[in-house]
Amino acid sequence: MSAAAGPPELPSFRYHPDPVATGAIEQRAVRCRCCGQDRGWVYAVAPYAVEDLRDALCPWCVADGSAAATFDAAFTDLGDEGPNGLPVQVLEEVTRRTPGFSAWQQERWLFHCDDAAAFLGAVGWDELSAHPEAVAAVLLQVAGSGIAGEDAEAFVGSLDVDGASTAYLFRCLHCGAHLAYADADAD
Repeated sequence: MSAAAGPPELPSFRYHPDPVATGAIEQRAVRCRCCGQDRGWVYAVAPYAVEDLRDALCPWCVADGSAAATFDAAFTDLGDEGPNGLPVQVLEEVTRRTPGFSAWQQERWLFHCDDAAAFLGAVGWDELSAHPEAVAAVLLQVAGSGIAGEDAEAFVGSLDVDGASTAYLFRCLHCGAHLAYADADAD
């Protein structure tokens, strides 16, 4: 008797190395609207598209770009966030072949060393504090929004992965620097 085949191995994503841990991909039985297959995994974040595609695409169709091409979808809206001179291939990979993530307001992809950084997930102060360079980036961002001194430090110290203000952690694929930004519920 032969052993039953296990679930297929998920595709790898250079700029989102663990989309299962971040909640972007979930193990569920869903027939993909792009390829028509039920592979046991689904992309659980709504891409930017005319059609509602939340929980409707498999990770393989995200990874190979067929979902983006079929539905004219983007998984991350870079807006004006991409640095000048970044190779088009990098922008295409982040927007059309990499799982995005949900943030309180508008998600932002971070860049470092002339490349996109890898998204590691939403974090609170406990996780963020292990990365001083990421804490400094968030404090600089908060100061730019008009919150300074002890108020800025209190805000950053109150970041909570499950709270009304959260940080989003990235790591540079070249030098290993950790980057982050904070976002808060508008209410």
